[in-house]
Order: sequence, then C-alpha cells, then structure tokens
Amino acid sequence: MMQFKLHAPYKPTGDQPEAIQKLIAGIEKGYQHQVLLGATGTGKTFTVANVIQQLQLPTLVMTHNKTLAAQLYAEYKDFFPENAVEYFVSYYDYYQPEAYIPRRDLYIEKETDINEEIDRLRLAATTALMSRQDVIIVASVSAIYGLGDPNAYRANVLHIEKGSIYRRNALLRQLVDVQYQRNDLEVKPGIFRVRGDTLEVLPAYSEKETIRISFFGDEIEDIIRLNPITGEVIERPDQVDIYPAKHYVTEENRMEKTLLDIEAELEDRLKFFNQTGRLLEAQRLEQRTRYDLEMLREVGSCAGIENYSRHIDQRAPGSPPWTLLDFLPSNYLMVLDESHMMVPQIRGMYNGDRSRKEVLVD
Repeated sequence: MMQFKLHAPYKPTGDQPEAIQKLIAGIEKGYQHQVLLGATGTGKTFTVANVIQQLQLPTLVMTHNKTLAAQLYAEYKDFFPENAVEYFVSYYDYYQPEAYIPRRDLYIEKETDINEEIDRLRLAATTALMSRQDVIIVASVSAIYGLGDPNAYRANVLHIEKGSIYRRNALLRQLVDVQYQRNDLEVKPGIFRVRGDTLEVLPAYSEKETIRISFFGDEIEDIIRLNPITGEVIERPDQVDIYPAKHYVTEENRMEKTLLDIEAELEDRLKFFNQTGRLLEAQRLEQRTRYDLEMLREVGSCAGIENYSRHIDQRAPGSPPWTLLDFLPSNYLMVLDESHMMVPQIRGMYNGDRSRKEVLVD
C-alpha cells in the first residue's frame, strides 16, 4: 500500500508545529470539526499537508471556486508528487439549467457545453479512489452534486489478465457497455481501436497511456501500457483494470427494470395531471418522457439522464443521490478551504437547486 510522502524544501516553523500537533490530537480525540485560522501566506496548506502525511488518510479538500481549486491542486501536487492528487470540479464550460417560469408559461430547456478535459480529470479522481488509498482530491461544490452509483461503477470494471481466455467480440461489447466508443482514427481518451488480433484501449481517465491487448485466438497473449503519442512502452503488466468511461453506468438487466419504473411513474403522474385538469402539463411531461425512454432504450443514455437517477440507481423515494462523497472510503479527512465562504456556498447551492427543481416538478 502506498504511503503519503510529503516533499517540501522546508520544515514547519513558527506556529505551524503546534497547529499540526493540535489538529492531529483533535482528530484522534474524535472531534468532528476543527478550525485552522491564519492570515494569507502563513502556510495553512502546508500545515494541512503535514497533517495528511501524519494521519495517512484519503483526503477531500473542498474550496469555493475553480480558480482556487486549481491553485490548491497545483500546491498539493508539488507536496505529494508520488501520490494521487486529483481535481474534481464541474465539467460545464456553460450551463443553463432546465427551468420553468409559471407566470409567463416559459419552459427553459437545459443547455450545456461539457469540457472533455475536466470530465477526464473527474474520472481520474473516482478511478484513483477505487484503486488506491493515497488519494487527495481537490474539489469544488460539484462534490455534493449527483454522480453515478459507486457500486455499479465498481461492478463494471473490466479485469484483464495475461494468459486468460476472453472472446474478443465479447470484450468489445463489454467496452461499449461501459461507454467506450470505437474509433480507429482519433487518439483521445475514452475510445478503443481494433486491428486484427490487437485491441487498443485509451482509458477515459488518462491521456498518458494506451493499453494494448494482443490476442492469440481467444487467449490474451500480451498486455502493454504505452505512450499514445510516441508508442514508447511504459510497462508490460500481467493484469490490468479498465474503469468505465462515464460515471453513469448500469447493468443491462437493471436498465430494463429502470424503464418499467419510469413508465409506471409517468402513468401515475399523467393520471394526476389529467384528473386535475392540467392538460398542458400532462402533454409536456408525456412528450418529454417518452422521448427520453426511447433514447435510453436505443442508446443507453439521454439528455438530462440525472433526472432519472433514482430509478437508474434503484433507490427508495426521498433518498439522496450518490455523490463523490460515496466514492470515498468510510474513514477519510475532509478539509474545507476558506470555510467562511465554503459553508454558506454549500447551503446556498443546495437550497437554490432545490427551489428551482420544485417549481419545475410541480
């Protein structure tokens, strides 16, 4: 198991050693909350880095904007170059949420522009949490928003061993099921290529490696990790895990149940709207949901798939959605950077989101 190793050209000085000692003592006594006060430039991040090294716990650092998150990410990467320091912020460059303004009967459709590079970094964060202990994730308030089911994500990891028997076409189907796309021309994360007896997978969570799997009949003859640009061999492992290309993955048998559940709820709501004379709402709801159901059946995904997350995850009514926090192990350290801004922001984002959705649902 990898250990956190702090690399810094200086040692804690001034008030820092006492602060480190007190924070660790507080955690060992079971304190849920502690506050570290300090002016700008007094080394609070370095103090926290020392606490992480001594406690050896996976850590989530939350901060209130992307710029600060990027700055902290760079700092922690410098402090822990041998460990997994990951970045988890919203992957939208532009986000116009779905909304409804009743007094003007105006429905605003969801419009988004997804940044693929940030999506890759988010996948790298959850992959690191699934595969190792020495993980520090620097996140924005995006960490409290819905993400796929960690159990389904873990269940869909493809484990491939050298010398094992795999039918090539079955393996290709499995890659498609976990949202990889076949593309023999482009070199970008989240695709796979097939040439004769050779399968190349570009993991969705890494732009620094390609996994080349060579077949001899149905037997896996060789596994090579290589640089996707230069083709230089990084290593020849005996086994490799390929993690899903999207956070929303679900088994086929679960998807059938999901579609039936969505249809049942749709019938229930349509009955309610028709009985109360709200025909416009009934028509709008039916049109939208039937289209989404068709997309889910044919493609396995649809715009605004998070609206159906409760059915996809098979959760009970009223239960909270899965978030990044569910991917973390049961024992971890949480740091709220600039907590005087971070705590109100978490409350504000939660309550604002809820009031918009309640209007939309009603």
